[in-house]
Amino acid sequence: MQKSALTTSVCRRLDDLYLRYNRREFVHPDPLAFLYQYQDVRDREIVGLIASALAYGRVNQIMKSVNLVLDQMPSPYAFLQQASLRSLEKTFEGFKHRFTTGEELAALLLGIKRAIERHGSLGACFLLGMHDEDDTVMEALAAFVDALSKPANRSLSFLLPAPAKGSACKRLHLYLRWMVRQDAVDPGGWQSVDPSKLIVPLDTHMYRIGLAFGLTGCKQANIRAALEVTAGFRTIAPKDPVRYDFALTRLGIRTDTDLNAFLKSCVMKEHTCL
Repeated sequence: MQKSALTTSVCRRLDDLYLRYNRREFVHPDPLAFLYQYQDVRDREIVGLIASALAYGRVNQIMKSVNLVLDQMPSPYAFLQQASLRSLEKTFEGFKHRFTTGEELAALLLGIKRAIERHGSLGACFLLGMHDEDDTVMEALAAFVDALSKPANRSLSFLLPAPAKGSACKRLHLYLRWMVRQDAVDPGGWQSVDPSKLIVPLDTHMYRIGLAFGLTGCKQANIRAALEVTAGFRTIAPKDPVRYDFALTRLGIRTDTDLNAFLKSCVMKEHTCL
């Protein structure tokens, strides 16, 4: 349950932050940048899933690892059409990104290939799990992860964590933000998914912000905390609750920003934003 509403002062500061940082010039270095290279949504949705799945660890290593994968597939969609599990394992033999091996990467790519073969696109696969009455993408994301994980018959629980197990699934929700929203930063492509149902990609940084704003009382950065923080942002941006995610995460990345100073500047007032 949402703990408190965001005040007028916080709303104003968030909008100022959005206007200041929600620009492509502030994207690099961020794996989101890879998506800009692909105009075809069939390619972009594959690249986005790869980039988000590998988005853990040091940013320089993330960028290097994603580059290594994409160098093997000038057109990801065309590449996967011709690929088999054996060819994928051979292509990415020796690949290593922290905990992720070439075999696990190959299994993920096979899952993507099978989902596209069966449904036409990753977006169509995701939409199968969406229902008009759903408040969030939770149910659709669970079905999406299941569809991607089955083909290779091996665990992909780190690359594709199951939402039902309580994880905030930060990287998966980051992927959905990239593919569903469309503005100066997020390129979009999945126009049939309602942005109002997205969930904030919650990591320790966003969890800290949620605590500071009084949006969650959870002891851990889990899915419950993510839903509470999202509910808080939904009070001021009901059609786009993850609107401020990119700008807020710049505070934890850019050396010319100061998260503590920003939080101190968000003085709570009596009147809330409704």
